[in-house]
Amino acid sequence: MRILLAVHHFPPNFTGGAEWEAYRIASNLINHSHQVQVLSVERVINSKKNTLSWEDDFYKDVPVRRLFLEMSSAYGEFTSWEYDNPLIGQHIEKLITEFKPDVFHLISGYLLTGRCLRVAKELNIPTVLSLEDFWFLCRRITMLRSDGKLSTLPIDPVVCAQCIGEEKATYKFLGEKFPGIMKTYWKSQKSAIGLFKDRKAFSIETLNDVDVIISRSHFLQDFHIRAGVDKNRIVLSRQGLNIENVHPEKKEPTRDKGKLRIGYLGQIAPVKGVHILIKSLQMIDDPHIELKIYGNEAAFPEYSAQLRKISEKDTRIQFSGKYLHDALFQVMQGLDIVVVPSLWYENSPNVILEAFITNTPVIASDMGGMAELVKHKENGLLFKAGDINDLSVQIQSLLDDPSLLNRLKRGIGPVKSIATEVDELEKIYHSVIEEKAACV
Repeated sequence: MRILLAVHHFPPNFTGGAEWEAYRIASNLINHSHQVQVLSVERVINSKKNTLSWEDDFYKDVPVRRLFLEMSSAYGEFTSWEYDNPLIGQHIEKLITEFKPDVFHLISGYLLTGRCLRVAKELNIPTVLSLEDFWFLCRRITMLRSDGKLSTLPIDPVVCAQCIGEEKATYKFLGEKFPGIMKTYWKSQKSAIGLFKDRKAFSIETLNDVDVIISRSHFLQDFHIRAGVDKNRIVLSRQGLNIENVHPEKKEPTRDKGKLRIGYLGQIAPVKGVHILIKSLQMIDDPHIELKIYGNEAAFPEYSAQLRKISEKDTRIQFSGKYLHDALFQVMQGLDIVVVPSLWYENSPNVILEAFITNTPVIASDMGGMAELVKHKENGLLFKAGDINDLSVQIQSLLDDPSLLNRLKRGIGPVKSIATEVDELEKIYHSVIEEKAACV
């Protein structure tokens, strides 16, 4: 089988959950004797040229075509190119003609836009989409608005226009000082409202023409169905992880001499709520806690600087930098519990599953895909999202009851392997190919 697999970014320079998922899938499909070509965006530059160039290379065993975009709308005002990029469409048409895939699989939609799915359909190529987030419904990807509030359904283009507008400090200030007047103002912004109406219509129409949409969580699946996506197109399939070489029984003893070793692993970004974790820890006056924060501080340097500033007098907090993905087990060995304090809904966070395969309990925000995976007082603990006090209470409970951690460990169930996920994917691929052939 020839599979064209597309994702917004790809390792080694990009190492988020979707990026690693794309690599795991591609590598294992190749091991199953399939021919795989990965397409990803390597760089976007703000320029008036509106051009696209590319380089072909390999990441380990996977062939990758890396795109370099120069666009006048790259970091400027909102335009239709953000959700329907003609440069992407032209390039993927050429790539499909050359590679001749049996199936096109898009992971997420960010940067590559819905145009690539439409081009594949126009060329009569079966399409599969893995939903990773809310990009098709939300320009900010997370459904977390610029004022810090979570958006709910139905999607209102007026609210979207205000949300994006208030990313600028002037509009944010006016919105806080004169909320009534500014609400009327945004209702009058017909051009911006029209763009968001068009984006919503384009996205839902595109999604409802995909052969199979894969959701990693019930929450994301239900959210998209309520937003207007045909429920018969979406299937639930949790992502799989490489679990073959993980031996949780070799993990160091928990709570050795009373010390509680807490870890945060992931993006150092405001939406991830790292500041919530730090502030909650600082509410607990106990020297037997240590917090190790793993992640790239360069991605959001101002936020990282703020985190360091509020942590500078607390010797229990350590910024441990980035870690190699292959070293995940070694990192987890030094932790008793992982905290996922995200302020957005999340989907099916890899870090929770990665903790579980190393028999490490998790404390997580009580919403979205996180609350599906973490069961309170069974395999971890939940706290009210964004609530510093509640998170500190959950951490304190582990200090007060030394046996709780081991009880949570016993409640951790099995995690799907990448081998199982690829088996499921192969069945999906064959089904869409057969269905397409039956229609010819």
